[in-house]
Amino acid sequence: MRPIAASDMMHVVLAFEDNRLVSDLFGQFDQNLALIEQRLGVEAVAYGNQVTIRGNKTSTEQAKLALESLYTRLQGGHDIAPGDVDGAIRLAEAAEAQLSLPTLEPKSRMAFAQIATRRKTLVARTAAQDAYIRAMDRSDLTFGVGPAGTGKTFLAVAYAAAMLERGEIDRMILSRPAVEAGERLGFLPGDMKDKVDPYLRPLYDGLNEMMAPEKLERGLESGMIEVAPLAFMRGRTLSNAIVILDEAQNTTAMQMKMFLTRLGENSKMIVTGDPSQVDLPPGQMSGLREALKILSGVEGISRVNFTESDVVRHELVARIVGAYDNESRRRLEAKERRQAEETAKENEEQGCKE
Repeated sequence: MRPIAASDMMHVVLAFEDNRLVSDLFGQFDQNLALIEQRLGVEAVAYGNQVTIRGNKTSTEQAKLALESLYTRLQGGHDIAPGDVDGAIRLAEAAEAQLSLPTLEPKSRMAFAQIATRRKTLVARTAAQDAYIRAMDRSDLTFGVGPAGTGKTFLAVAYAAAMLERGEIDRMILSRPAVEAGERLGFLPGDMKDKVDPYLRPLYDGLNEMMAPEKLERGLESGMIEVAPLAFMRGRTLSNAIVILDEAQNTTAMQMKMFLTRLGENSKMIVTGDPSQVDLPPGQMSGLREALKILSGVEGISRVNFTESDVVRHELVARIVGAYDNESRRRLEAKERRQAEETAKENEEQGCKE
C-alpha cells in the first residue's frame, strides 16, 4: 500500500443528537466502528456521542456516509445487524456509481431502495440490489440473474409480501421447477404437498422472514399465498397476482415459455436464476438462457445482473463464487487454446497437401 500524501488526508467529526441511539450505532465494544475501520482503511475514534474519522478523503467520506445512513435507520425505529453495517459500507462505496446506473432514477446520495413489510424493512445492500428493487417497481416482468447469496430470491419474496400487505395484488404465487420430479417424486412419502415441499423450502424460508407465522398459515390455507411446482402453472391465467419463479435456470425452453405466458392483468412476474448452475440433463438448453436471449430489448421487461461482489451472505461465499468463476474462465480459455491449436494444425496439414 502506497503512503498517503498529507494533502490526501482529512478528518471529520460527526455528532449524533440522540444519545440513546449512539450505543447501537457504534455497536457493542464499538464493533460497528471497527468493521468500518477495517473495510475502509480509516481510523474511527468514539467519544461520547461523537466520532472522529481520519483517513484519505474518499474513505473518510464513505465512512461518514455509512454512519449517517445507519443512524437514519436507527431513527426510523429499525435495529442494526452486522449485515446492515456491511450493506451501509457497500452502498457508501458505490454511492457515486449508483447515480450513473442507467437502471436507476435520479436520486440523492444514499437514498437507496427499500422494501417495507409489517415485520421488517429491508434496505438494498449493493448497487445491483438497489437496481433490482427499482426494476420490480417499474416493470411487469423482471429477471434477476446471478450467483447464490446475492439476495435475488429473498428480495423478490419480500417485495411480493409487501405488495400483498398493501393490497396491491390479491395473490402471491411462488414456484420452482422440481428438477428431480419424474419417477423419483412418486417414491417420496406423503401427499403431493409433502412430495414437493423439499423443492420449495427456500421460498418458505423467505416467507417466514417476512410474515408472522399465523398470517402466513392463514394465507397458505386460503390460497392467497400459493407455493407450487412449476408444472402446476400450466393452463392458468394469473391475474391480480405477483408470481415468482425461482431457480429458473432449471426450466426447459417449453416450461419457460409456458410460465411467461401465464401473466394476466394487473400482475407482475419475477424470474430468478443462476445460468452457471444448470441441473438439466446434458444437451438440454436452459429455458432461462434462451429467454434472456430472445427477450433482450423487449419493452416492459427488466434484467438485473448480479455478480460475486453482490454476495451478501458470509464473506467466504463471495470468495467461493469467485474461485469457481475463475476456474470456469480458465477452462474456457484452455478450450479456446486447444481449438485454436487444432485449427492451426488442420490449416498446416491442408497447406502441405496442396
